[in-house]
Formats: sequence, structure tokens, C-alpha cells
Amino acid sequence: MIPACRTMMHKPDNVERRSPVLVRIVARWGSSQRPALVGVIWMVVLLGILVWLDDRHEGLFLVPPFAATMSILLYSPSVSIAQPFAVVGGSVLGAAIGTVLSMFFGFGPGVAMMASLTALIVLPSLRAFHPPGIALAMFPVLLHPGPWFAVRVVLPFTLAAVIPYAVMSRLLSSWPRYPAPLRIESKT
Repeated sequence: MIPACRTMMHKPDNVERRSPVLVRIVARWGSSQRPALVGVIWMVVLLGILVWLDDRHEGLFLVPPFAATMSILLYSPSVSIAQPFAVVGGSVLGAAIGTVLSMFFGFGPGVAMMASLTALIVLPSLRAFHPPGIALAMFPVLLHPGPWFAVRVVLPFTLAAVIPYAVMSRLLSSWPRYPAPLRIESKT
């Protein structure tokens, strides 16, 4: 009798034992959120405008942290890092920190690290913590977009992201409430 030949169709014995673990990990730690079509259209329009600006005007407008900001707004609009002051203030201040440090210390990875660490300390102390703002602190040091990057590029983008999002939350019943109601913190 010839033994049955193992082919790619046969699974190794340990796959059956590992699969439930992987399924449990994905089920518990994986993301199940899916954006609404209106949210996807909102991101397409904003990113499309940035692509158009990047193509038509000199300067960098399509900046990776901007997509992160839109994702935070789209998926977690009620968290503190998604609130208007954090988005606008944290992003603009982060970019400004990087710009100022590049003026004093020059450019390069070491200064970029110093800029991101400075933003990591300064932004939360000003109650303007926004993770893409930390990334934006590195941007001027690494890519040299000019001294007005924070005002010329970051400020208009953050306002163009936050204001329509807030308006849509008022006009569309399916849209999450934005900005989130202010919380009063108790001092204990």
C-alpha cells in the first residue's frame, strides 16, 4: 500500500491548534470600525484638494500626518485628541516647534528627534495634545517646507478638516456629535 501523499491542500497538524488563537486575537484586538460613505467622501475631497494644491502651488501640502488627523476625526471624534483645540492648536504648535528648532539648530534627524520630543512635552502641557502634531514637529526639520509652514499649510488644513466635520455633525443625523461636549474636571 502506498502512503497518501501530502500536498499543499493538507494542513499541517499545528494549523488547527493555532487558528483559534489567531481568531481570538483578531476578534479582541482587531478593529471592526468601518467608515461611513459620507466620511470616505469627506476624506477624498480633503485629500484631493491637498493633491491639487501640491500640484499647482510650490510647497508641500499633502502631508502624511494630515491623513492621520482625518482618520482620528472619522473614527474617534469624541476623544480628547480629536477635539478642535487639540487638532488645530496641537498641529499648528507642533509644526511651529519644528520650524523654530530648525532655525536655531539646523536640519536633520537629530533635530527632528529633538523637535518631536519637545512637542511631546509641550503639547500636553498646553492641553493641545494631538499625535499628528508630534509628527508635524518633525516635518519642517526633515523636509524644509519654509518658515511659514505652520501658518500657510497646517492652519488652513486643520480648519478645513475641523469646521466641515462639525457642520456635518449638525446636518447629518447619522454623523457623530462633534465637537464633544466639554467635560468639567474635578480637582481632587
